[in-house]
Amino acid sequence: MRILVAQNNPEVANRVQRGHVAEGYTVDVVADGSEALALAEINPYVALILEATLPGKDGFTVVHDLRRKHINTPILFLSARYDVESRVRGLDVGGDDYLPMPFSMTELSARLRALLRRQWPSKSNNVLRVADLALDLQKQDATRGGKQIMLTRREFTLLAFLMRCSPEPVSKAAIKRHAWDQHFDSGTNGVSVYIRRLRMKIDQTGSLPLIHTIKDAGFALREDGNKDQPELAINRQNGFLNEKYTLNMASLRHRQRFQVELQQI
Repeated sequence: MRILVAQNNPEVANRVQRGHVAEGYTVDVVADGSEALALAEINPYVALILEATLPGKDGFTVVHDLRRKHINTPILFLSARYDVESRVRGLDVGGDDYLPMPFSMTELSARLRALLRRQWPSKSNNVLRVADLALDLQKQDATRGGKQIMLTRREFTLLAFLMRCSPEPVSKAAIKRHAWDQHFDSGTNGVSVYIRRLRMKIDQTGSLPLIHTIKDAGFALREDGNKDQPELAINRQNGFLNEKYTLNMASLRHRQRFQVELQQI
């Protein structure tokens, strides 16, 4: 999950970034309101955390402009302006929450989770589950069949995105936009590399494959693959997963029926 933090106090920005990265978020940080507005217009952030008194454009103007353009990303003000008038103004221009400084990182994280529960009401728990795979977003813990899986931060972020979107497929472009920050090199084959690493850890020998390549669509994490696509044959060699498409079951049954009819002639 990717969030934007717009904060002109470097110490506060660093604290918020480190705290949320530790919880599995991908965090973009800017110190200028105009830059925050530009990024929020083109990137699918799950939430924005804004200072009210930003240079360029202040936070109130940023939120007003976003709402005027029908961008409904959840927005939490985290601001040094703690007076009642500022808090009321922040909510009236379109903010979803307002937390004045000084603040507790624990409370900020809880408020952010509350905003995300409104955005994804069906997948808002701290623990995501698909089949026997569980991902605890708060504890940063992944297990399958009760066995712990060790993941890097980027692997964890990618898996969380796949699980939130499950059972729908997601494209490489969507993964780059949602799961990684603006410094990710979109010209690399990094997505395929990390998908392969996840498969090696998630789809271990003897386990039902959960990560599927969907032709012309991307990748999906689900129990049954894609019944509308040819079946995916998984061949494990030297710890790597080599994918190849086989005949679908309908074609196979048709061929078997034709052979039986030939034998009866």
